[in-house]
Amino acid sequence: MRGRIFSGVQPTGNLHLGNYLGSIRNWVNLQDSYETLFGIVDLHALTVLPDPSQLRQHTREVAAAYIAAGVDPNKSSIFPQSAVPSHCELGWILSCLTPLGWLNRMTQFKEKAGKHREQANLGLYAYPVLMAADILIYKATHVPVGEDQKQHLELARDIAGAFNRQYNVSYFDLPEPFILKTAARIMSLREGSSKMSKSDPSDYSRIHFLDDPDTIALKIRKAKTDSDPIAGTPEAMEHRPEALNLLSIYAALSDLSLRETCQKFEGSTFAPLKKELADQIIVVMEPIRQKMLSLLKDLASLDAILRQGAERANALGSENMKDIQDIVGLLRV
Repeated sequence: MRGRIFSGVQPTGNLHLGNYLGSIRNWVNLQDSYETLFGIVDLHALTVLPDPSQLRQHTREVAAAYIAAGVDPNKSSIFPQSAVPSHCELGWILSCLTPLGWLNRMTQFKEKAGKHREQANLGLYAYPVLMAADILIYKATHVPVGEDQKQHLELARDIAGAFNRQYNVSYFDLPEPFILKTAARIMSLREGSSKMSKSDPSDYSRIHFLDDPDTIALKIRKAKTDSDPIAGTPEAMEHRPEALNLLSIYAALSDLSLRETCQKFEGSTFAPLKKELADQIIVVMEPIRQKMLSLLKDLASLDAILRQGAERANALGSENMKDIQDIVGLLRV
């Protein structure tokens, strides 16, 4: 039997190059080897209380981005998380098994809540439990993760183990991390020590899926670097995070390693790198942008794809939910 993969992205704004190189590009290659479910995790997006009309728009944009980047609706289930009620039902059951101490260790809550932790909402604090439910409701065997996301998967594994021990069953297998060897950790174009993020106030910090070629070229020209020539090894560039980030993006988009990329541009100023990098990004992203725009012009067809994906996910999730209800003692009438 093929393994099963679940992953998803929050619809909290335009997807960017970091989302593409860090995850979505890699999903495409998994579709023939695994049963794949890719959610648009709109319930997680509610933790920041988005504008309702924008949330709907962004959900469709993320779905269009998945498809435009090569996720095939005939091979993978693409659906809004909220269209599968089992996510929330299992989320509540798992929350009753999750000690507060486990959640207190989650570093992302500390980072997002910052100094105003007492004003942070419960959803932001507890969303790792819902994330565990996202994975476990489908009994996913593998979850694609980058190095910075392993903590949440470890929590999902801990919660799955707690469920099995509490009810003396072996219902949940512990999902394994699928470490994406070709995943790139793309940093901000303005601050090389921070990940490229939708929440960064500067639009020049990221390349959006819907940026046109002129905008991409401008953002890369304005990307922060330094005045020193490019060194020939990654080790020699480690103390220059913004410069190293541009080299890393170039390597991720090409068939070169980061070391080979440093060697290619060794001794050069950043102008040639920026020119070639902008051209490379446009070659990859412009066809995706054009397909996204086409998909977003026909919302009825796009929504039909999401309904189809939700039906497949619901069939699997609701069947597993019946088993879980029986295990925990909920009366099914």
